[in-house]
Amino acid sequence: MQRKKTIVVTGSAGFIGFHLSKKLLSGGHRVIGIDNFNDYYNPIIKEARSALLKKQLDYAEHRIDLSDMDALRKVFGEIKADIVCNLAAQAGVRYSLTNPFAYEKSNLAAFLNVLEIVRHNRISRLVYASSSSVYGGLKKLPFSEEDRVDTPISLYAATKKANELMAHSYSHLYGFQTIGLRFFTAYGPWGRPDMAMWIFAEAIAKGKKIQVFNNGDMKRDFTYIDDIIQGTNSAIFADGLERSEVFNLGNHRSEKLLDMIGMIENELGMKAVKEFLPIQPGDIPESFADITKAGSKLSFNPKTPISKGVPEFIKWFKANPQITEAVAAGRLAHTYASS
Repeated sequence: MQRKKTIVVTGSAGFIGFHLSKKLLSGGHRVIGIDNFNDYYNPIIKEARSALLKKQLDYAEHRIDLSDMDALRKVFGEIKADIVCNLAAQAGVRYSLTNPFAYEKSNLAAFLNVLEIVRHNRISRLVYASSSSVYGGLKKLPFSEEDRVDTPISLYAATKKANELMAHSYSHLYGFQTIGLRFFTAYGPWGRPDMAMWIFAEAIAKGKKIQVFNNGDMKRDFTYIDDIIQGTNSAIFADGLERSEVFNLGNHRSEKLLDMIGMIENELGMKAVKEFLPIQPGDIPESFADITKAGSKLSFNPKTPISKGVPEFIKWFKANPQITEAVAAGRLAHTYASS
């Protein structure tokens, strides 16, 4: 039987962090959650996720910003962590075009703080979130960990590639393991309101227009949250990994954006009013993960096609109007404030 471990999950009130924390707690581990509850998207959903986690006896939460090194040292001075899983970051390709310094603070300075904390607390393994966006404008598909990824096309992608380089250097210098996970378009219940699936569902349900970029000629490797968590949990506990590695966690299927929209329409029983627009700066037309390496070393085996995953998300979406309506109201208020 696996020994009970104390695992720090940063971004614990975020989408993936919430689901990972639940998984670790169900496995009998102690989880120390860290999150700053920022307002990049409506914090009501973060508060709701947090409330569920705090019902668990082995969960403790700290509301701090990873860029605050003194606060971070205080937390780690009170615990004996076995592993750190760093999922906290400033997300979003398009947001990085208008708020670049948020990425400097949350994705670079904060990540350096985490590396220093892991180093000085002699923690053996750091698992951290990278992103499929590091592949930039590569034409070769599927994307493999062996591909060169030194031509990012957004600041967000550049910060994630920088994280991989920083992690590698710390593993080389100080000997602890760093395992980077390149997530491919994670979705599912309790998902992120800034992502297309939620935005489309919200608009279609209200009879509002949706914006479809690249004139609909977009494809994504949509990866259901349960599959993402299986791979992440394995990266935390797997034996036989190199000192510094990165893995693709995707569904190994490149799905048409318009097919995903059609599934939302079917589940809501409503047709979308579509506005077709050019591709946005920083976006890529297609993503597709080669998961051979993750399959071999992490026993990663995604099982959820969008034909199953999208209905699960919409089922959750319809069952939680107190959250979805508050998010929609906050989005509307932000629109008026920005106009």
